[in-house]
Amino acid sequence: MPTDCISYPETNYFTPLILDYLSEKKELDPFYNRFPHIENFEGQITEKKANYDHRIRKDLTEVLHDQYSKLKVSDKTRENIEALNSENTFTVVTGHQLNLFTGPLYFLYKIVSTINLTRKLKEKHPQNNFVPIYWMATEDHDFEEINFFNLHGKKFKWNSRDKRAGKTAVGGLCTEGLDEVFKLFAAEIGGGENAENLKSLFKKAYLEHTNLTDATRYIANEIFGKLGLVILAAGDSRLKKHFIPYAKNELINQVSFKNTSSTVEGINFLEYNVQVNPREINLFYLNEDIRERIIEREGKYFVHETEISWSREEILQELNDHPERFSPNVMMRPLYQEVLLPNLCYIGGGGELAYWLELKSYFEAEKIAFPMLLLRNSALLQTAKQNDKRKRLDISLPELFLKQHELINRKVRKISNIDIDFTPQKELLVQQFQSMYDLAKQTDESFLGAVKAQEVKQLKGLENLEKRLLKAQKRKLKDEVERIAKLQNDLFPNRSLQERQTNFSEFYVEYGEELINKLIEELDPLDANFKILIFEK
Repeated sequence: MPTDCISYPETNYFTPLILDYLSEKKELDPFYNRFPHIENFEGQITEKKANYDHRIRKDLTEVLHDQYSKLKVSDKTRENIEALNSENTFTVVTGHQLNLFTGPLYFLYKIVSTINLTRKLKEKHPQNNFVPIYWMATEDHDFEEINFFNLHGKKFKWNSRDKRAGKTAVGGLCTEGLDEVFKLFAAEIGGGENAENLKSLFKKAYLEHTNLTDATRYIANEIFGKLGLVILAAGDSRLKKHFIPYAKNELINQVSFKNTSSTVEGINFLEYNVQVNPREINLFYLNEDIRERIIEREGKYFVHETEISWSREEILQELNDHPERFSPNVMMRPLYQEVLLPNLCYIGGGGELAYWLELKSYFEAEKIAFPMLLLRNSALLQTAKQNDKRKRLDISLPELFLKQHELINRKVRKISNIDIDFTPQKELLVQQFQSMYDLAKQTDESFLGAVKAQEVKQLKGLENLEKRLLKAQKRKLKDEVERIAKLQNDLFPNRSLQERQTNFSEFYVEYGEELINKLIEELDPLDANFKILIFEK
């Protein structure tokens, strides 16, 4: 399978903050410790080994064994779980929501990046072990973000019958109602060996497991278990108890708000968009029915939009008795992850890295080692036929990523048999008016405004003529324009990156296990380029 690439700036889909981070712009140095070059991991290993509470390993492996007790576990995954007991074992983590049937393609890219980085680290540091972790976002409660996936341009949506949907953590939601989605999916995916495998995967995940956490774990394990992926749901009280001191500090001292506010100001000062603004308390209260934020007023604590309240002593007692009921939000979850795991690096998308870059001061205040931050791999999957069509249309890879009107205008100008660029005429007009400005200054400067108005009017007239001529040429070259638009629409559904829209099943039904194998072979997590992967058939 041929592979090509373009730089991230050429895609026009990544923010200035992420592009500057990738180019290691000096202004961003205060927001992270080490850039994820392979040679920088040695220092991270040393720091994390000294900083991590290795007593947590016992509870971590015990919980993982329990969570995997009803799954078929590969030898590689079992070895990785056992290895976590050793002080020379470290993790690389990616996190993701429990999207229906994995959601968009980039779910795969995240995990592939994570697995491949652990392999590179093992080659570089053979005396240590490196375990790829998928941290399941079981405590998120935004159901509308995860209850669908897109296939062949159609949206397959789960209308949950669980009345708690949208109110409490998605991980505990009942899978009832997904049989209806399965029927529609099975009809859409058609027949053949790969299609039958996909149907079986969906059916066993959602119709044979009672909650979304177990269903998602089953899918991720089926796809990536043989590669050693370890899947963790971190809501267990045996794990949450290790976060009690940090949750207590949050409740009493609002430490995350105090230590990220100045960082947010710094990011604003550099004119980047801030991804997340911290609250005064960045904890939710979680039970079977609700996940609502905790608010402090005059020494009392309240759960938003409920009648639940505590004194300071009462909420600290609740924390000690039931740590699993205290759920970190987006600002605190990274700290919980790094407290819990012997982690070296977090791999995420641009939005995730943007909020991680807000957190270094908070980590320093809590004396927890800040992980290295790596942008996940991104890719565009093409068939050989689509790539041949792109070449026949004389569209370069960077041009393929342009906004559609820009791409079409550029190609129409290029293939037209007349010159649609009126730039020379505009430049000549500006030169002619310059002599008129000089004349007005010599005679009566009150005419300068009239001259300027006439110049603007005539330049506008030329622009309008240029647009009308371009429009006429588009009509004349209608077939060519339609082929360009169709190719781009196929590769960029909803005018967005394919990886943010399309479900993996659209490609798996064609390529089966070759899809996963080729992603593992072709996606290098330390290669900071956007990959274009071409499938031959």
